[in-house]
Parts: sequence; structure tokens; C-alpha cells
Amino acid sequence: MSNLTERIQKIENEIQRACENSGRSRKDVEVVAVTKSVSTVRANEVKEAGIIQLAENRAEELLVKQEAISEGVEWHFIGNLQSRKVRDIINEIDFLHSLDRISIAKEIQKRAKKEINCFIQVNVSGESSKSGITPEELDTFVSDLKSYDKIKVIGLMTMAPNIEDQEVLRTVFKDMKILRDRLMAQQLTHAPCTELSMGMSNDFVIAVEEGATYVRIGTALVGAESEGYE
Repeated sequence: MSNLTERIQKIENEIQRACENSGRSRKDVEVVAVTKSVSTVRANEVKEAGIIQLAENRAEELLVKQEAISEGVEWHFIGNLQSRKVRDIINEIDFLHSLDRISIAKEIQKRAKKEINCFIQVNVSGESSKSGITPEELDTFVSDLKSYDKIKVIGLMTMAPNIEDQEVLRTVFKDMKILRDRLMAQQLTHAPCTELSMGMSNDFVIAVEEGATYVRIGTALVGAESEGYE
């Protein structure tokens, strides 16, 4: 069994336990492999191992990997997207996890040839180092997006603090779910908001327990290039 297979199995076991602990179904959680720090070869190994949701945070790197791994993958863009980069990738991705500015929405509306599945990035923790709108801005932002028919707000995304205090992490994820549930209850056509993108390598188990439907896992899944290729 390769290191990659072992990592995937370990993550699968942890997600399964987290679902059991919180009374959720395993099928309600999607694993997104964050391949931003590894080569195209490693990213392709991840796909061949059965993880077909791949994420990048730089437009150039996404396009390089996409050209090399052309079929059978759903592509996620998880980085801060600059307006000038929208036209390069918006028709090449399946999900955008970082919508947090109307200027980006305008560019998507102008450039997209299809409806784009978007997560609104919300800075629930309030850290100045993180992007995203504030929870207080969410309702107005969602309302403003109604006029952009190329954007479908399928959910919310957040990044928790990079700390070990599980109670703090849990609180961030709980608060995020409350925001999502409130929006989902409104049954907005342009913003069904059924999904929650939260949880990374160090905190995805807690995120799943608190309602994550998409977890973005990097090193814990894809490994590091220094290990060599399995």
C-alpha cells in the first residue's frame, strides 16, 4: 500500500468517525484535495487514487495542472481571485470558494459562459490576515448578487484560525453553520446555500462534526514532494 493510499484511507476513516459522532451520513461530505504545493504528477496520482475534486489557489498553476489532467476531475479555485485573472480561469473551474467582492462578481458576469457554483468567503474568526466579508455584511452581499445570473451561491466558505484550541475552532464552525442555515432557510433561487466549505488538514474532523459538506485537505492528503512519488 502506497503512502498516498494510506493517507487517503486514514482521512476516510476519520471522516467516517466524525460523521458517526455527529449523526451525519458519510455521503454528505466531499473531500477536495488541495494540490497547490505538489506537482502535476502527484496531483494525477491523487486523481488515479479516486479523489476527483482538486483545488488550486493560483490561476497559473490551475491551468497547468488542468492541461495535464484533462478528464475526470472537478476543479476548485480556493485562492483570492484577482479581477484581472477572472477571465483566465472562470470557464475552466467547477467551483469558486472565494467570492467576497462585487468587483469579482461583475467580472464573472462579464466573462462566464455558464453559471458558476460559488461559495461566499466569510471571515467568521475576524482575523485581519484573512480575506472574506464579515458576517454582518453577508445579507447585503447575497442580496446584491441577485442581479448576477452567472453566479449561483451554493454555500459559504471560511478558514478557521491556525491554532490547536479545539473549542475556538468548533465555535468558528458552529457560527458558520448558523449563517448558512439562516440563508438556506430563505430559499433564495440565486443562493440556495446548501453547502459549507470549511476544514483543512489540521481541523477537518471538527469541521465535519460541525456540518462541513466540503473539506479542503492539502498536505494530510497529497503529502509533500520531498517524499518522492509513490
